[in-house]
Amino acid sequence: MGGKISHTKLSEDDEWSFQQERLYKVHRGHESMHVEMILIFLCALVVAQVVLVQWRQRHGRSYNLVTLLQMWVVPLYFTIKLYWWRFLSMWGIFSVITSYILFRATRKPLSGRTPRLVYKWFLLIYKLSYAFGVVGYLAIMFTMCGFNLFFKIKARDSMDFGIVSLFYGLYYGIMGRDFAEICSDYMASTIGFYSISGMPTRSLSHNICAVCGQKIIVDLDEEGLIESTYQLSCNHVFHEFCIRGWCIVGKKQTCPYCKEKVDLKRMISNPWERTHFLYGQILDWLRYLVAWQPVVIGIVQGINYSLGLE
Repeated sequence: MGGKISHTKLSEDDEWSFQQERLYKVHRGHESMHVEMILIFLCALVVAQVVLVQWRQRHGRSYNLVTLLQMWVVPLYFTIKLYWWRFLSMWGIFSVITSYILFRATRKPLSGRTPRLVYKWFLLIYKLSYAFGVVGYLAIMFTMCGFNLFFKIKARDSMDFGIVSLFYGLYYGIMGRDFAEICSDYMASTIGFYSISGMPTRSLSHNICAVCGQKIIVDLDEEGLIESTYQLSCNHVFHEFCIRGWCIVGKKQTCPYCKEKVDLKRMISNPWERTHFLYGQILDWLRYLVAWQPVVIGIVQGINYSLGLE
């Protein structure tokens, strides 16, 4: 006997209480150490935020490239380590196609069909990520409200489905927009009507789209069979598909030629489409959490380990 407790005879509540009591005994007297760990974590967050903001403001291009590289490579490590083969297969398909699209976008001379190919692919990724994000969020709310019981679905299964769908939507949404921005910069610089800093190297004719460099066939007052023509407030005219891809998918909020501010509210008149724009803003905000939060936590753990804090 010896006062030992058989855990097989304990109920779930007793087992939980026993585990909590054992955890409390292990960490008794460590209150000051825990305070130090919390202070280190908060200080690391503040310092990291200041450094990242300054880096983004002064060297935005390198910041975006390093962030994108982290988001592209880091999940691969966890995927292989945790045997998430479904994510690995989707990551591989996305990487292969996106690499081909990036290769096409960086070629010189640029094919006239490449800009549309780029924006079509990343617009598809954007819409799919939006759909997965919405479905995942609804599935999580569905489970939290207990509606899964009406359909005899286990809470764990429906919650797992919601979390996985939400993760896929947010992750590929962020990746797609970042790659689209890089491709937009390369293509526009190659065409010559746009440069990241400085004046355009080519003069824009009234019947040429500055995004793709191709002729504009449909007049402003006509409705095209495939697509229409759109004019910005600066009076520069574009293919509607091109300027929407430039602003919404490529994350550019200025005219591709004169860099005048684009009124996105005027461009997105459909209230349903405005939710897509809001979703894009959420993705931009989440980029920091996805890319840099694991790095900050890793640095904090390294500091704690070096100081002997557990």
